[in-house]
Amino acid sequence: MHRFFFLLILTIPIFVKAQTSLSVTVSGLIKDTKKMPLPYANVLLKQAKDSAFVTGTVSGSDGRFTLANVKSGNYRLEISMLGFVTKKQAVTVGTLSAFLDLGNYELDEDARMLNEIKITGGPVEGISSKMDKKTYNLAGNLSQAGGSVLQAVQNLPGVTVQDGKVQLRGNDKVAVLIDGKQNAITGFGSQTGLDNIPASAIESIEIINNPSARYDANGNAGIINIIYKKNKQQGFNGKIGLTTGLGALWIRKENLPTIRPQYQATPKLNPSLSLNYRKDKLNTFMQADWLYTQTLNRNDFAQRIYDDGTVINQQVKRNRTTTFSTLKTGVDWNPNNQNTFTAAVYLNREKILDKGDIPYFNKDFSVRSRLWQFLEDEVKYTATGSLLYQHKFKQPGHLLNAGFNYTFHREDEKYFFTNIMPDFTGEDAFKLLSDEHVADLNLDYTKPLKHGRLDGGLKFRRRTIPTNMQFFPGLNSPIDVNAGGWADYKETIPAVYGNYVFESRHFEVEAGLRFEYVKVNYDVNPNHNTYTSDGYDYNRFFPSLRLAYKVNDKNKISLFYNERVDRPNEVDIRIFPKYDEPEVIKVGNPTLRPQFTKNIELGHKLTWGKGSIYSAIYHKMVDATITRIATVVPGNTLIYNIFQNAGKSRNTGGELSLQQEMAAWFSFNASAALYRNTINAFTITNKYPVPTQYTMGKESVTSWNTKFNGMFKLPGKTELQLSAVYLAPDIIPQGRIGSRFSADMGLKKQIQKGKAELFLNGTDLFNTLRPRKEINGNGFKLVSTDYFETQVFRLGYNYKF
Repeated sequence: MHRFFFLLILTIPIFVKAQTSLSVTVSGLIKDTKKMPLPYANVLLKQAKDSAFVTGTVSGSDGRFTLANVKSGNYRLEISMLGFVTKKQAVTVGTLSAFLDLGNYELDEDARMLNEIKITGGPVEGISSKMDKKTYNLAGNLSQAGGSVLQAVQNLPGVTVQDGKVQLRGNDKVAVLIDGKQNAITGFGSQTGLDNIPASAIESIEIINNPSARYDANGNAGIINIIYKKNKQQGFNGKIGLTTGLGALWIRKENLPTIRPQYQATPKLNPSLSLNYRKDKLNTFMQADWLYTQTLNRNDFAQRIYDDGTVINQQVKRNRTTTFSTLKTGVDWNPNNQNTFTAAVYLNREKILDKGDIPYFNKDFSVRSRLWQFLEDEVKYTATGSLLYQHKFKQPGHLLNAGFNYTFHREDEKYFFTNIMPDFTGEDAFKLLSDEHVADLNLDYTKPLKHGRLDGGLKFRRRTIPTNMQFFPGLNSPIDVNAGGWADYKETIPAVYGNYVFESRHFEVEAGLRFEYVKVNYDVNPNHNTYTSDGYDYNRFFPSLRLAYKVNDKNKISLFYNERVDRPNEVDIRIFPKYDEPEVIKVGNPTLRPQFTKNIELGHKLTWGKGSIYSAIYHKMVDATITRIATVVPGNTLIYNIFQNAGKSRNTGGELSLQQEMAAWFSFNASAALYRNTINAFTITNKYPVPTQYTMGKESVTSWNTKFNGMFKLPGKTELQLSAVYLAPDIIPQGRIGSRFSADMGLKKQIQKGKAELFLNGTDLFNTLRPRKEINGNGFKLVSTDYFETQVFRLGYNYKF
């Protein structure tokens, strides 16, 4: 009966609205037989099947013509001028480049026909025409409106969330970009902060499983690109919104004895404001958001069983209060039609206050051996300044972009611990201050061709992170008093890339090559009791290739190949122990090295009147796999989690995504993924606090997940969204995680003549999301279930003016 109930819920579809805006701009140059430009020539584009007029223009004083917003299909191009013979040309509009140059046309008195020309372009759907990315508009994601970006992506096809990290196809090595660039908010080459970025600030999200050479090579699982809102309408306009909500309406599991209460009825508040003023050559924009949340961030009940018979029962309860303030503002200046200058500033302040209790009991809970209470006060500041320049050549789509970005990010953490033992109470503290400086210089060039385009560019990055850690031990402190000090991280990355796109009637080719040189130095306090200064460097080519065959207008097959890298982030190699839990300690590893991945994928897309289905199979091969390994030191029950390179691993799987409009009032999206993760046998040595060797045999697991999403259009300009997701058991470092299931809903109604909307939503309606994990280490086994806050109800209002 229980399984039947789950399957019944899973049959509820939901639809995630896709962005559908791309079209092609076609240009050419008209001359006479003496190579002189012909102004005011008539250029017409007609339907091939019935000669119906589609669009037209006249050539300018330089003989150049431009036809904008051309959709995919078969056409006939006609060029005529008094005194010259009319040129007629068969034209096929494809689905690739947004700008294409047809080249030169010569009009003369001789009757001759030009060769057939293939032109590319077409609309972007949920899965792009190239099948390399999926684009989703968050305005249609009703069930997560008013929440964070991390919550919003949980409903997207192909995306799962585990331990606060986004996974693509069961892999969390995802590069997260903001407006196409890496940012300190989300991490340079990693993913952080997604649970605090308000979804109200975001226009859309792109999921890129197979990035081209144009993108940084970091992130073997792919890229998630977060597109911030930016209005370019004429005059003054904007949008104001307010969302409020409550979570943790009841206790999912009672606390262990003698600790402080869990958070209940946790408030959520998210006001937002977007302003835009555009007149003549200037466009100014501003987006401001403030997010306040209280959350039962962690409520993990666990049991540790050691080989010597020791059993420890524990609870990790963490009450979190977060305020997240963002301001993005800037100006676009267009002195003429060929040049655009943009100056933008992004400011952010994130404050996290954690209050927690961690009691430790014996096997039958008759004796509390220890109580660890903590207060974490963490503030993060980010300031990013951007200067961008774009030059548009006379040929449409012929562009030169140059940009400079500077980011300052400060991490200011203070931890205060009360260590309550049977015989004494100790008061300990530490303070960490880390300042990150990142300078990026980019140059990108795009040249449209008759059958595609050329892209090329270069990038240079300089990144430094000085970090200082101070310990203040109290009575009988368990903290390693000698592990503090300073460390300096320095990273230099020059890169250059080239990309070529070609399309004919049936074939598409996109081939690129990126070259990166990476130099990392990590200097540490010479008095550190375990680690010494270290670093690495490499220079390597990263190829990317996409081959496609268009069977017909509704069928396309694509083959992808690319090579990627995952460079260790600074926090992965940070030498200072982090006592998130006093008996399970996280420590970085400065000897950690990058992992390199080769990916191959075969995809097929079939479209019909009001629907499409996409299927793919893929295989990833990883060398020097990065994973966190937990070990214990002989004679001690403390567990040390340290990142290591665990040798070779692979991931093989397939996915299926279906979109269909069943009726004017109902649309749905359904997706499913099946994959097998395998990690080969390996042996490593955790150096902290003393060298400890660990060997693990070959591990593999087959897992799957499914999502069903549906949108109902109800009377009275009302929309209803229902969603459900099921995640099967999966492999994690040194263990497994159990199945997970949740269902969400959202309701939106337009009011005030369509200028405003009200929405109501709820997440994890049945309170079923409670991850269960099992980890096996050298001499211990840990089994845990997290009853953290997942059910939240929100009410919101948005008004456009």
